[in-house]
Amino acid sequence: MNLLITGAGKGIGYAATEYALRAGHNVIAISRQIQALEALQAQYPTTLQVFSIDIAQAEALTSLLPCLQQAGKLDALIHNAGVLINKPFLDLTDEDWAQSWNVNVMATVRLTRLCLPFMGVVGKAHIVHVGSMGGFQGSTKFEGLASYSTSKGALATLTECLAVELAEKNIHVNCLCLGAVNTQMLQQVFPVYDAPMSSEQMGKYLIQFATEHTPFYNGKVLPVAVSVP
Repeated sequence: MNLLITGAGKGIGYAATEYALRAGHNVIAISRQIQALEALQAQYPTTLQVFSIDIAQAEALTSLLPCLQQAGKLDALIHNAGVLINKPFLDLTDEDWAQSWNVNVMATVRLTRLCLPFMGVVGKAHIVHVGSMGGFQGSTKFEGLASYSTSKGALATLTECLAVELAEKNIHVNCLCLGAVNTQMLQQVFPVYDAPMSSEQMGKYLIQFATEHTPFYNGKVLPVAVSVP
C-alpha cells in the first residue's frame, strides 16, 4: 500500500513510518526535521520518500505533486503532524491561536485537498486524523491547552463532514483521539508527566488502523487512551 505520513521525523510519526516500512508498505514521509528519516531511507531506498516540508506553509505542499503523480494512487493519508502550545488562556495571543489553527487544522485541509485526486482510485482509501483526547467531547481537559484542544476538536468535526462527502469515492475518514504518549513534544510541555504509552506502541497501532481497519469505520471519532474518562 502507498501511505503518506505527516510529522514523520520523530515521535509517533517516525515510529509509524518505521513500522509501515517493515510491514512492506511504500511511504511518503513529511517532516520539518528529516535527519532521522534520511538515515531510515538508507535502509529502505526504494520504499521511502522523504520531504522536508513545513506544512504550515501552504505553497510548500505543492512540491509533493510529482511524487503523488508518480505513485498514481494513495491508499492512506495519515495526518499526524501537530503543534502543542501550553499557556493559560489569558496568556494565549492571537498568534498562538493562529499557529494552532494553521498547523493542526488548515494544513490538514490543504494536504487532503491536494491528495484527494489520488485516493479511492483503486479500492478503498483511508484518511486518518490524529486527534487528541483533549479534543474529545466529555473527556477530562488539562489547563493550558485551550488552543491545542480546540483545534483538535475541529479535526473531529472535519472527520464527520468529510466522511459524508467522500463516502461515494471509496474514501473513509476517521479520527483517532490519542491519550498521552511518551513523545518529545509531550516531554517538552509536561516534563514530569509519565505517559502510559510509547511512540512505538502508538505508531504500530496507527499503521494497523490506517491499513487494516479501513472497511470497518467511517466518520468515527475514536478515543485511544487507557485513562478514564
